[in-house]
Amino acid sequence: MHDHRAILAAILSQYSLTKTGAHGVLHWARVMENGRRITESTGADVEVVELFALFHDSRRVNESIDRGHGLRGGDFAHSLRGSLVHLDDARFDLLHEACRLHTDGLTESDPTIQACWDADRLDLGRVNILPRRHLLCTDAACGLLDWAHKRASRRHAPASLLAAWGVDLAGGEFYKAED
Repeated sequence: MHDHRAILAAILSQYSLTKTGAHGVLHWARVMENGRRITESTGADVEVVELFALFHDSRRVNESIDRGHGLRGGDFAHSLRGSLVHLDDARFDLLHEACRLHTDGLTESDPTIQACWDADRLDLGRVNILPRRHLLCTDAACGLLDWAHKRASRRHAPASLLAAWGVDLAGGEFYKAED
């Protein structure tokens, strides 16, 4: 099991955008929740999907078109292998590919990569886009579309997950992970 709080602290120590922006912490938390639900019925690797939620937008330099940000996020995950990221080569390759290709509109891939992409696409409501069913990879994501879109549109803050990460939105604080 990975220490998401420590990983988040490492990401945020170098994150260049607003932490609560469209591609920030609230988005990552909803993507993680979406991904966990998708893995329940697809058999996708939940650890890879959770790490994808944290890393896929972690190296954005703007909130608009940012070509290469997925690759940069995957490469950042690679820089943390052995310290905070503990996946064997095959599982890490899935994470890296999911990050690298997540904005390319693909739908065919390994089931774990598909779960990653769907978890992210289900959160498009945060930028006023209704995900299109034909661009979702899994039946599980299609079944979650209405639920996830409502949460994304309202910029739902997953309280228990954010608390576990040390994020206190009420006070606007992001707590440093404990050593």
